[in-house]
Amino acid sequence: MKTFTDNANRTWTVSITVDSIKRVKGLLAVNLLDAVGGDLLEKLVGDPVLLCDVVYALCKPQADQAGVGDEDFGRSMAGDAIERATTALLEDLVDFFPGQRRKLLAKALDKMRAMEAVAFQVAEARLDDPALEAQIRSAASGSSG
Repeated sequence: MKTFTDNANRTWTVSITVDSIKRVKGLLAVNLLDAVGGDLLEKLVGDPVLLCDVVYALCKPQADQAGVGDEDFGRSMAGDAIERATTALLEDLVDFFPGQRRKLLAKALDKMRAMEAVAFQVAEARLDDPALEAQIRSAASGSSG
C-alpha cells in the first residue's frame, strides 16, 4: 500500500489487490494487468486524466466513506498531487505482481523514468540554446517592421 496527499490535503491510500483491479476494470474498462508487457504504463504517465480516474477508482471505497465524489477528487488533483499519485500508483502496481513479473515491471518502470529524465534534459537544453533565443529575437524584429 502506498499513500499520497491531494491538493485538498487529504491522504489517500492506493492498494492494488485483485478486488481493486476488478473495480478499475469494471468502472473504467482499464485492465491494470496490462502493465506487464503492454503500454499501460506509458498511457497512465502520459494521460493525467486517465491516471486520476484510475487512482479514484482504486480509492473509491475511501472516497465513498469520506463523501468525496469523482468531481471533487478531480478538483484536488493538479500539479504535484498528480506526481505523488503517479508514484503511489506505479509503485504499488509493481508490488502487486509476484516474482519475475514484479522484477520485469520494476525494470520497465525504471527504464521509463530514465527515458523521461533524458527527454526533459534534451528539452531543457533546447530551450536554453542561445540559437533559439536568437531565432526568437530575429522573428520578433522581423514582425515589428
